[in-house]
Amino acid sequence: MTDATPLLHDFLLHSARRLPDKVALVCGEQRLTYAELEQRSNALANALVRRGVARGDRVIVFAENTAEAAISFWAVLKANAVVVMVNPQTRADKLAYYLNDCRAVALISEERLASEFLPAMARSRHLRAAVIAGALPPPLVDGGVPLTGWQEALAAEVSSAPPARRCLDVDLAAIIYTSGSTGDPKGVMLTHRNMLTAATSISTYLRMVEDDVVLNVLPLAFDYGLYQLILTVRMGARLVLERSFAYPAKVLAKLVEEGVTGFPGVPTVFSILAEMKGLWSQDFSQLRFVTNTAAALPLKHIHMLRELFPSSRIYSMYGLTECKRCTYLPPEDLERKPTSVGIPIPNTEAWVVDEDGQRLGPGQVGQLVVRGATVMRGYWEKPEATAERLKPGPLPGEFVLYTGDLCRMDEEGYVYFVARMDDIIKSRGEKVAPKEVEATLTNIPGVKESAVIGVPDPTLGQAIKAFVVLEQGISLTEKELQRECLRSLEPFAVPRTIQFVSSLPKTSTGKIKKTDLS
Repeated sequence: MTDATPLLHDFLLHSARRLPDKVALVCGEQRLTYAELEQRSNALANALVRRGVARGDRVIVFAENTAEAAISFWAVLKANAVVVMVNPQTRADKLAYYLNDCRAVALISEERLASEFLPAMARSRHLRAAVIAGALPPPLVDGGVPLTGWQEALAAEVSSAPPARRCLDVDLAAIIYTSGSTGDPKGVMLTHRNMLTAATSISTYLRMVEDDVVLNVLPLAFDYGLYQLILTVRMGARLVLERSFAYPAKVLAKLVEEGVTGFPGVPTVFSILAEMKGLWSQDFSQLRFVTNTAAALPLKHIHMLRELFPSSRIYSMYGLTECKRCTYLPPEDLERKPTSVGIPIPNTEAWVVDEDGQRLGPGQVGQLVVRGATVMRGYWEKPEATAERLKPGPLPGEFVLYTGDLCRMDEEGYVYFVARMDDIIKSRGEKVAPKEVEATLTNIPGVKESAVIGVPDPTLGQAIKAFVVLEQGISLTEKELQRECLRSLEPFAVPRTIQFVSSLPKTSTGKIKKTDLS
């Protein structure tokens, strides 16, 4: 096959040819040019092939946000394999589940995660090779999967060319596992075409350019974080990779130092920023765009971002792993439609249906359906779960994604997220959307963040319970918050009980983990 076959890693190939000496990746003290990123990923790809990785095999990358993780992502694709990025906070039991579920033949990880990957490897039935950055730990099982050091693997490959191309753009490029809050995690299958289309669409509406510098604090195992790597490489831009947002002052200093122009975040990141006004005096004038997903931003955070980053375009976005991105709100519409998650992304269609699959009109609440080339191939070896999400579309032979999210659209086609279908609380015979209650609570001055759940109640069926984190130095009572809620919500939607907590449990991607609340 030739370079004309559109594959995801062509983004790196083309940028390396065009801009070999430009810095592509900044990670701690490391600064890799496009030529170095290309050469090292070629070497690792060849090392994987020599260890038996073949077209369509799955390879797990279990690592922090490091240069090695970024190199590994491109290397697995170049080896004609399927990359599975796994969060470094994953424990051994779940890692073993991933290894066996996708039948991974190779693992790429790092020394400091040995306490998790060694016991997981010992339970794998398909693993044949492992490449480890850092010092090699002693294996738990004699005669088990051989461990190869990172430097050893790369140094042994003298060829600067990647392995021969074997894939088509309809072949799988990645499997991204969902969080698995209900039941076992499901592997979302994404083809090269899925990811090429998504990257092209997103970089287009973000108006990204070659001169962009994007700072990423989100895990590369989170598709939102992973796409920062893909988008910057597509444009020939630069990615500044941070391990987390645990040290906000350090991250903001890096933002200024590197001349960052793009800053992707999630609501938890922005709620931290809102409390750190002592850091706001720095010059952020070079920042051109800020993006948010995972949940709609509260109005007060929108105002905060406008004050903190006055030169930036602010994008509110909504999506699912199953199709990467559904909608985005053009920055010029933020003022007139602040609670909307926007319009379908380029080259995508969306509409709302009732329980019978019939399209609904403006203002009516139903399940959002997405059509386009970003829609997943399905869930890895889970045909029943796939059939619940992928259903026949308007054209014969095609399938569209039923998102499982309740939304409504206005007369102009702008989407408003209402709730996950399985999140709806039924109280006093009425249906209550937790997101609406949470938005009301979080917009009350002094409230940092909130989460709302339904709890069993013999009279109401479900009672509404809220968990609230207050801003530092603020004192509010349950009755004061309930009184404020009554200004915006129907009486049946006002939380019956409010529990004040110091923090909310979260997933590694910053989403509130409601399964840990009761």
